Amino acid sequence: MSDLQPVVTPPETGAALPQTSSKAIVSLIFGVAGFILLPLIAGIVAVVVGYSAKKEIRESAGRLKGEDMATAGIILGWVNLGLSVLGACIAVVILLGVFGAIGSMGLNSF
Repeated sequence: MSDLQPVVTPPETGAALPQTSSKAIVSLIFGVAGFILLPLIAGIVAVVVGYSAKKEIRESAGRLKGEDMATAGIILGWVNLGLSVLGACIAVVILLGVFGAIGSMGLNSF
């Protein structure tokens, strides 16, 4: 009988771990910040950068991670945009009501 031992090769020390995509982080930050500062602009940035991050991650062949953060940024961005549009519509309706009430009061007769 021979006492052969299996050969075990050590793991490659030069192999890099996947890094988180910077674009995914930016998308998430703008998605969250949009609820506090500049909702419309931050929402647009979150959506655009989020889709760009997902494409970058998909094309990186495993070198980048963060697809979940990009998805969260995209979702938050769309919610932000939806709320901004809804808020703008409500503001227009309120302003039309106020100006309509002022016009019907006959203030032009002074």
